[in-house]
Amino acid sequence: MTGPELSTEANAGPGTPGPPEIEGHGGDLAIAVARSYGVEAMFTLSGAHVFPLYDAAVGGKDPPSPAPVRLDDVRHEATAVFAAEAVGKLTRTPGLAAVTAGPGVTNAVSAVTQAFQAGSPLVLLGGRAPTQRWGSGSLQELDHVPLLAPVTKLARTVSSVTDLVPTVHQAFRTAGTAHRGPAFVDISMDQLYSRTTAEIPSVAGDPRAASDVDPEPLSEIALLLAQAQRPVLVLGGDVWLDRAEAAAVEFVDTLGIPVVTNGMGRGVLPPNHRLSVARARSVAFGRCDLAIVVGTPLDFRLGYGAFGGRDGAPAAKVVHIVDAPEQVASHVPLAAAAGGNLGSVLSGLAAAWSQVLRRPDWSSWLADLQAGVRKTQERDAELLGSTADPIHPARIYGELLPLLADDAVIVGDGGDFVSFAGRYVEPGRPGRWLDPGPFGCLGAGLGAAMAARIVHPAAQVVALLGDGAAGMSLFDVDTLVRHRLPVVMVVGNNGCWGLEKHPMRMLYGYDVATDLQPATPYDAIVSALGGAGETVREPRHLGPALRRAFDAGVPYLVNVLTDPEVPYPRSTFGV
Repeated sequence: MTGPELSTEANAGPGTPGPPEIEGHGGDLAIAVARSYGVEAMFTLSGAHVFPLYDAAVGGKDPPSPAPVRLDDVRHEATAVFAAEAVGKLTRTPGLAAVTAGPGVTNAVSAVTQAFQAGSPLVLLGGRAPTQRWGSGSLQELDHVPLLAPVTKLARTVSSVTDLVPTVHQAFRTAGTAHRGPAFVDISMDQLYSRTTAEIPSVAGDPRAASDVDPEPLSEIALLLAQAQRPVLVLGGDVWLDRAEAAAVEFVDTLGIPVVTNGMGRGVLPPNHRLSVARARSVAFGRCDLAIVVGTPLDFRLGYGAFGGRDGAPAAKVVHIVDAPEQVASHVPLAAAAGGNLGSVLSGLAAAWSQVLRRPDWSSWLADLQAGVRKTQERDAELLGSTADPIHPARIYGELLPLLADDAVIVGDGGDFVSFAGRYVEPGRPGRWLDPGPFGCLGAGLGAAMAARIVHPAAQVVALLGDGAAGMSLFDVDTLVRHRLPVVMVVGNNGCWGLEKHPMRMLYGYDVATDLQPATPYDAIVSALGGAGETVREPRHLGPALRRAFDAGVPYLVNVLTDPEVPYPRSTFGV
């Protein structure tokens, strides 16, 4: 195969450079579009349907250094898409994965759906049986688009190489524009191998960034704030993805409003910020009279948008602020709503607040919540230092927290064990927390960890895995080893599906299909694949084991045997 030929003068007027023009096969064209959107890595599992993408990514038989795009091949297609989704979350530009036709695409569907539910910018390129053989029973022939259309913002087939550039360009544009999400393009095999000449379109900025924000709803929200005695602000993941974290901090500090963060909104406020009341979340949500929710859906994680009503308090008024108007909740009555670029909306709302003449005093409400935070911290301290045997899962976080650097990336993949992480771990910076999101898809951890190591090569990367989740992706330690991606993995090994075991007992008085092999040596699996690790059975050995993991310089798994009788004390099961 020969590489692409590039000309930047094609179709240019006198003295005016035109769009770059490329002559090459379909893989060259697709990778050129991806690079124009800032893509630096592509994740895949090998398949002949997409060989031209690999040829273009590495730069051919005699590759340049560095290669045009980093190519990371994994052991399961879902991992490739989970990794690309995590790149999208971490960089706030679409991540890229490529999978072969048929089972390559179907294996990726759950991971694509996670990206869809979380609003993660992602482009998935799929192989497809040849156009010239379509309907004849070619290897892995399947019409993928109807499968992907319900869980993507865009799903298209490229049946002619001349359509490849505009279609892939549209996919990246669509995935990266709010409300963000995955886009899928499958390319007929014969067309991906074919050659043509095409212009690579220029990449424009976000058209919403300079758009005017409608001041009317912002004035309404400012009036609601002026009337509130117990407001709370919720900052969700789209605050990070919409690059609105600085505007959010300025808004919070200007108003002095109590804040709870969730998802990738975690870390937007610095740890121990005086207005962060996440550790008093139940009181804040239960007693507030106004809830302003920014950049996250009013789903089961937020009680479906029901706030107030606790301890005799009336139901709270609810305001929903989203990155695109179609994201405004329709299943719950709203006092007001606003949609658009979240940085502009928050800045506009701060400006509207500056026009309010009589402002309420929220100091007593804030003091109550801060007292609740301190009370929770005091109560948690006992569990974080627990000497119980078997190990209480909270003790793991008591040992881990002092070891985490300010720039650490925390990856959560599990049920009860990761719920404890959500309770105790607060990232030191925004954009450093990755979890499965509202879809709750287990098995995403290894892909997310490899993405975090690539995006932040000098930072600590810690993957927190339940033992159930570990069983879904742990063989991709092989990928971490082959591509020299050292991460720390901590498995909370209670030998069961804890998120199911305890609720089933509650409902039926017994449980079934919830037990795993007790004390499975997951660290031995990692060692066999070229990494390292150890099993921890006593609380006093936790700290030294974690320190060895951080110092190892290789994929290292700390397998902690925890008490299966300790459930996470949750108030909702997401139904």
